[in-house]
Amino acid sequence: MGTARTVRTVTGAEPRRERLASLRLSRTRPRAFAEWQALRRWGKLPAWEDDVPGYLLRSLREGASLTQPVMAERLGVSQQAVAQAERWGANPTVALMRRWAEACGATLELRFERKDADGST
Repeated sequence: MGTARTVRTVTGAEPRRERLASLRLSRTRPRAFAEWQALRRWGKLPAWEDDVPGYLLRSLREGASLTQPVMAERLGVSQQAVAQAERWGANPTVALMRRWAEACGATLELRFERKDADGST
């Protein structure tokens, strides 16, 4: 009349940190800019999150002490276009990034390096 019940015993044999690390968690939504900026400054961002184009553009603009309206004027676009370019999922063109850097008094450098057969550069 009763149903068989399975009892699972969890022991404290493996440390909690190791159990959490084995879960391979991944983000399902973007980080807030402030969180991304702090983690990047501390060197704690995962490699795939280090080069988010929109957040890099925002960091550059804020580092040059420019507001979105001023940046928009320098680029000849609307403030909304600047805000859109600074989002997590933005996919700016190289031409826009080059103009953006110039407007902030910086230069843009893109580099491709061939890897050796063993995978090193």
